[in-house]
Parts: sequence; C-alpha cells; structure tokens
Amino acid sequence: MEKHNGTVLSEFILMGITDRPELQAPLFGLFLVIYMISVVGNLGMVILTTVDSRLQTPMYFFLKHLSLTDLGYSTTVGPKMLVSFAVDENTISYYFCATQGAFYIMFIISEFFILSAMSYDRYVAICNPLLYTVIMSQRACQVLVAVPYLYSTFVSLLVTIKVFNLSFCGYNVVSHFYCDCLALLSLLCSDTQDIELIIMIFSVFNLISLLLVVLVSYLCILVAILRMNSTGGRHKAWSTCGSHLTVATVFCGTLLFMYLQPKSRHSFDTDKVTSIFYTLSIPMLNPLFYSLRNKDVKYTVHKIWKKICNIFS
Repeated sequence: MEKHNGTVLSEFILMGITDRPELQAPLFGLFLVIYMISVVGNLGMVILTTVDSRLQTPMYFFLKHLSLTDLGYSTTVGPKMLVSFAVDENTISYYFCATQGAFYIMFIISEFFILSAMSYDRYVAICNPLLYTVIMSQRACQVLVAVPYLYSTFVSLLVTIKVFNLSFCGYNVVSHFYCDCLALLSLLCSDTQDIELIIMIFSVFNLISLLLVVLVSYLCILVAILRMNSTGGRHKAWSTCGSHLTVATVFCGTLLFMYLQPKSRHSFDTDKVTSIFYTLSIPMLNPLFYSLRNKDVKYTVHKIWKKICNIFS
C-alpha cells in the first residue's frame, strides 16, 4: 500500500464511463449484452477449435489463442466496469488495481504478436503452400505463441512494478473505468519521465512489429494472388485473409490513436471511448468476423447444433 503524509492509500475510486444518472441503466444493459456476447463467442471459439478435428490446423490454433487473449482482457476490465453502473462509488483495492493493470497489459500485448503470427501463417499458406506443413509445424506454432506470452508477462510486470513503486499524491480518483497505466500516471507525485519513456518505447515497438509483419505478409500475399491464373483461386486465397486483415486493422488503428498521440492532446473522455472499443467491442466482433466468414467454423457449429437438437428431440 502507498503511504502519503502518514496516511495509507489502500484503494482507488474508478470514475467509470459516465456520471449522468439517466445513462447508468441503459449503458449497463448495453455493455452487459456486449460482454456476454464476447464471452460466449470467444469461449465458444476456444471450445470449437479444441474439440473438432477439422479445426486442428495452425490457423485455428492461433485463432484459439486470439480468442483466449480477447476473453482475457475483456474479462479483466468488463465485470468491474459493469459494477460502476450499479454502485455510487466504484472502488478497487490498491493491490487489485495493480493486478488488473498487469493482466490487462499482458493480454493486450499477447494479442499484438498472436495477430502477427496469424499474418505469417497466412503468408506461408498462400505463398509457400507445399512447405506449409513443414514450416508451420506444431512445435513452430507453440513457439510463436509461447514467446509472446513470456514477453508480454515481462512487460506487464515491468510497467506495473515501476508505476506502483512510485509515490502517489494521496488523490485516489482514477479518471477511467479500469486501472489503465496512463490514467494512473496523472495521480503520481514522482517524476514520471522514466515510466512514460518505457511505455512509449514498448508501445512503439509492439505496434511497429505488428504493422511490419502484417504489411510485409499481405504485400507478399497480394503479389501471390495477382499471379494466380484462376479467379476462383484468387477469391479463395483472399477470403482466408479477409477476417484477419479486418481484425488487425481495427485493433492497430484504435491502439495507434490511444497510445501514440502526444500527451498534450490526451483527453480522458476520448480515451474512455477508445478503450471501450478495443476492450469490449473488438473481443465481441472478432469471433463474429471469423465465424460468419469461415465455412469450417459454420460447419462445426451446425454439426454441434444438430447433435444438441437430436439429444433433446
């Protein structure tokens, strides 16, 4: 716990999304529906890609971990945000705030590199189809997932420990609906230049890494597709990439806006809206993108639904 002038800072107050009473109930209902769709969609995707033999491929292996990270950071933020609509003062303990911030950073960074791995997987599948099973072996896929988890855990611990080892001024109201590191920086009395630099360096590295891998992979994919003689082959190749490219573009765009704008232009109200989009909306949309545009997933869902209907008929 943080001590300040002989007092102990044991908790923070999360301001939530809005303080307007007339919006509390409608927003609670809206975000509860969004969160439940996100949980059902991502948990369903994890289950489908685990139990169905048709979905035991590298592409669905990465999709399973994308769903796990989506489920992870939406659950880290969502339930506590929903509480803010039901109570007058939404408090969070000092240590739970640190824990929430650490898990949030870990899952968000993991998503960066899982999206990168999915781009590389699509590049290999379309540009080197004969070597696909060799390059994207089970071991290679496991490494491409394990390394991001280890790296994201390191970064989340580094940032969280640095922030919570600095001195808070005693003012404990966080202008956000979760313990975001940028919102917490405004509560610090200590010099924050070092931690701001660390956050900026890792943010730039993560975003540039994702953008480079996605851009290079899809440029190579585009060249390979244009060289195909068959129109049907072109459509099939591009259709396998459309969902992932949409997800990566939306995810990158919101985080570029959030973390790489100058500090002087930061508005907590704007940050809240942006945060809502990528902490709740994107985890809800990702399973929809992949299920609605994917024949294998739709086939598996239909097959399981028929089995359920036969059991209860």
